[in-house]
Amino acid sequence: MPTLTRKEVDEIAMLARLHLEPDEAARMQDELGAILGYFISLATVETEGVPAMTHAVPMDLRLRSDEAAPSLPASAALEGAPAREGDTFLVPAIINGGDA
Repeated sequence: MPTLTRKEVDEIAMLARLHLEPDEAARMQDELGAILGYFISLATVETEGVPAMTHAVPMDLRLRSDEAAPSLPASAALEGAPAREGDTFLVPAIINGGDA
């Protein structure tokens, strides 16, 4: 089983924006190492001649034709909006806009 260093686990947690307690980081070190081991096992499987597939069982994708059509009127689209301003949705600001 491949092993990850504590530093690598800390870097992965930082990239995932996760805070790990020391005992959680130790557990993740083992669990992530096991996952890497599974990938290494999968990499050894012979796949030559195996057709590519998008689903485990045969499936017909039922797609509608891509045709231009009139859009939904703004009044109908905004009917259930919790807040609106004119013909637009009104949403809370998430970025400080300066002096406003």
